Amino acid sequence: MLFTKASEYAMLSLILLSQAKHPKDVDTISSELGISKSFLAKILQNLAKEGILNSFKGANGGFVLADKPSNLSIKYILESAEKRKVNVFECASSRCDYPSSKGDGCKIWPMFNDLQGRIDEFLDQITLADIMKR
Repeated sequence: MLFTKASEYAMLSLILLSQAKHPKDVDTISSELGISKSFLAKILQNLAKEGILNSFKGANGGFVLADKPSNLSIKYILESAEKRKVNVFECASSRCDYPSSKGDGCKIWPMFNDLQGRIDEFLDQITLADIMKR
């Protein structure tokens, strides 16, 4: 997976929400970050469905982090925002997932698979708190 706008907007929104003392609504976040409201709403809903955010309705409603930034891995955030596994390459995650019979003869798959494993491990070890410290 190439990191998309959804990944970027999810991270920026979570950083903003982690610094907020009160729930923030989509309009406020969209305005503060200069992001399309409708696109941002879908991202925040995905994050809420995955338990990264809590959402509240009403006049003082909005979104808040459901957990501490130190408990939210970047891998989990990205997968929740994208609604799919974090794949850096457009390559099958296993030989049996290849759409053609070329999987068994692919010479580069073992290298890509090893690299993907290292990237997964790296993203799983970094938390939102780590990003905020940088």
